[in-house]
Amino acid sequence: MDPFQVGACEALAGGASVLVAAPTGAGKTIVGEFAAFLALRAGRRCFYTTPIKALSNQKYADLVAAHGAANVGLLTGDTSRNGDAPVVVMTTEVLRNMLYATPEHSRRLDGLAYVVMDEVHYLADRQRGAVWEEVIIHLPAHVQVVSLSATVSNAEEFAQWLVTVRGHTRVIVSEDRPVPLWQHVLADRTLYDLFVEDGVAQPAGPASAGGRPVNPELVRLARLESSGGDWSGPRRPGGRPGGRPRRMWVPSRPQVIERLDREGLLPAITFVFSRAGCDAAVAACVAAGLRLTTSQQALEIRAHVRARTAELPDADLRVLGYWEWLDGLERGIAAHHAGMLPAFKEVVEELFVRGLVRAVFATETLALGINMPARTVVLERLSKFNGVERADITPGEYTQLTGRAGRRGIDIEGHAVVIWQPGLDPLAVAGLASARTYPLRSSFRPSYNMAVNLVGRLGGERARTVLESSFAQFQADRNVVGLARQVRRNQTALDELTAEAECDRGSALEYDQLRRQIRDREKRLSREGAAQTRSEAAASLARLRTGDVVRVPAGRRMGLAVVLDVDLDPRGRDEPRPVVLTADHQVKRLSLIDFPVAVEPLGRVRVPRTFNPRDARSRRDLASALHAAELRAEPGRRDRARSAAADDVELARLRRSLRAHPVHDCPRREEHLRKAERVARLRRETEQLTRKVESRTNTVARTFDRVRGVLTELDYLDGDAVTAKGRRLARIYTEQDLLVAVCVDEEVWEPLGPPALAAAVSALVFEPRGDDSAPPALPGDEALRTALTAAQRAYLTLSALEDRHGLGFVRPPELGFVTAAYGWANGRSLERILGEDATELTAGDFVRWMRQLLDLLDQLAEVAAPGSRLRGTAREAMDAVRRGVVAYSMD
Repeated sequence: MDPFQVGACEALAGGASVLVAAPTGAGKTIVGEFAAFLALRAGRRCFYTTPIKALSNQKYADLVAAHGAANVGLLTGDTSRNGDAPVVVMTTEVLRNMLYATPEHSRRLDGLAYVVMDEVHYLADRQRGAVWEEVIIHLPAHVQVVSLSATVSNAEEFAQWLVTVRGHTRVIVSEDRPVPLWQHVLADRTLYDLFVEDGVAQPAGPASAGGRPVNPELVRLARLESSGGDWSGPRRPGGRPGGRPRRMWVPSRPQVIERLDREGLLPAITFVFSRAGCDAAVAACVAAGLRLTTSQQALEIRAHVRARTAELPDADLRVLGYWEWLDGLERGIAAHHAGMLPAFKEVVEELFVRGLVRAVFATETLALGINMPARTVVLERLSKFNGVERADITPGEYTQLTGRAGRRGIDIEGHAVVIWQPGLDPLAVAGLASARTYPLRSSFRPSYNMAVNLVGRLGGERARTVLESSFAQFQADRNVVGLARQVRRNQTALDELTAEAECDRGSALEYDQLRRQIRDREKRLSREGAAQTRSEAAASLARLRTGDVVRVPAGRRMGLAVVLDVDLDPRGRDEPRPVVLTADHQVKRLSLIDFPVAVEPLGRVRVPRTFNPRDARSRRDLASALHAAELRAEPGRRDRARSAAADDVELARLRRSLRAHPVHDCPRREEHLRKAERVARLRRETEQLTRKVESRTNTVARTFDRVRGVLTELDYLDGDAVTAKGRRLARIYTEQDLLVAVCVDEEVWEPLGPPALAAAVSALVFEPRGDDSAPPALPGDEALRTALTAAQRAYLTLSALEDRHGLGFVRPPELGFVTAAYGWANGRSLERILGEDATELTAGDFVRWMRQLLDLLDQLAEVAAPGSRLRGTAREAMDAVRRGVVAYSMD
């Protein structure tokens, strides 16, 4: 065992909790397994928590192999196996729900001595991170906590917080990788080392990062690329002199894998950051005839795949891309991303660990905890789309991704390879590879479900005090100390600068204030003018009707378009967002950004009642009618409006006061004003710092107070008492907890049949991956449409209530999965669901959303009133949904 493993196990045996922070693959889980051993030896219990089901399944298999099936249980959202065993593996949410359960339902906590929190750095996750803090805060005081984390740069801070909430906690930090990692750049057919190591001859003054010299050849290539020079090196004999410089050669994906194979660097994981890119990479390798396996290995792969997928319905194999997937696997090549069927991903993981799959193209989700180490990690690009824009990856992300390289006990060294792309900066790559900045930041916030549970258990004031012990508040309080110190410094400097800024003719600060008032007035008038223009544009959009032809005056959608639908923003903002068909057959939802000025219809075309925005033929026919209308797309002339500043009385008065001020004629006026500007700038900075200090003090508790205010107004809380409605909310665990509770209370779903209930509830589960502008075609079920409208109204009411309380937790129902859920619950085939009904839905997405839908339907069946129609319908809906690939993926 490594020293950090020994130290952590000794601390645990000595009665302390431990925080173990070490690189991926370093062997942190040995400490968690030691906690399970200690529990079994003492006749106590150990819970081993993980962030995702796949990790729970892996760890369950490991512990069963070590201690036998009788001693190990498994509890995930859809699996319950031997839950009363002395060692139980579970997802973190399952443990959180146990802690909030009523005493008669929390008996599984009896005898609990150890809780292992694997991948505890997940507490930084925006959506789920709060669960980790809830567990750490609410576990009984006698329970020893084993926190296992990736290497983070603020481990000491996190440990200090653990001491405050859990008592004695040992911090064990190891930054040593068990397998050394070599960094490379594949550029112009050469695999360069990123760093020049000691003892290697170097030119004078090489660039460096983190004290390590960067390979000067890479720096030279970057300079040649930026200057447009010829980097092809010495001309080959017989080559033609002159001509244009050769461009940098960028290898194809098959060429990269072939190169790694020749260099002995497989197995490899290539991070692509795109689901479609992963699938395209596998297809390109297959098309190129690439094969990384022997015929015997291919037979072994086929046998394993058949055994693991034998229960898949034959009718679904084609739509799942089974045969293409199998062809890639038999060649030793596979994709790995969230769009794949979960069983397919698991097979890829199993075959990769066995060394049968040797090249995997993956999205970054593979870096999060799955035990799938490789000899080499390849990064195609150093930027990715973060949901809003394309952004550079951070040093922490780089460390996480490349941490997969190097298999302990197999490889003597691991390799990280960055593919040269135009504009790549070797110094920036070296900075990513050298940085050790991966701070853990809390994402904790009180939810509605959390609030009613805490108030019910502890009362309002005690609950408030408990929440102030969160890591989020701990970090905020530490920041306040430094901010307050800076405020004091600024105030001292302000006193000195104010004295220096005075003029013997009058107050330079007063004169500077007049100038600022003039500037502020001019800006305000300008904003008001822009707001008036925006209001006129919004009103003109609201007047549009289906069939109106308009000219989009700006942006990528500029040109003629026909209006298909005019509705308010689906996100609840009160502004029109018409859906249009552009002249190039695209259905888009426009906004005021596309119409900086008021719009008037240029004419009309008839939109058929049967028009389907998702049907290419319908779009083409309507676009042809738009072209046939022969309307002009050129903008008309607009009269320039008179500036409001020209007639503003207050602005004229301020300008007269400025000219009459005694400092106005001072020959040293500009000197005085420069000092006055410094005073104003420092004053603004001080005021901002003061506001930060005030906002960060008791932030979590203030949010909790606002949450309680909303719950009290809706009759879920009555002072420190939880009402009957509140007790129902306490048993609803979903991001949309309050909206779900309101829909149950208002009997929104009571009249629905099973397919309609599945569809209606899916609107509170589903989250689209992108901005799907085309409105979904909904089923014709009138009861379903009524329920969806009622849920939207409930959302708008809650959103307005949250606005009054300074919150923003609820989100609007999303209709993008409604048709798929309705069709599946009605017995529709998977081929039709993924083909006709949901053009952008993948098998993995479909199964994932169905799992979440089943979980929420199960909760509804539990919280609905006994004897109510909803309780029975929810069970029937679950039976209708749990079939085919959905049922297969839950076994």
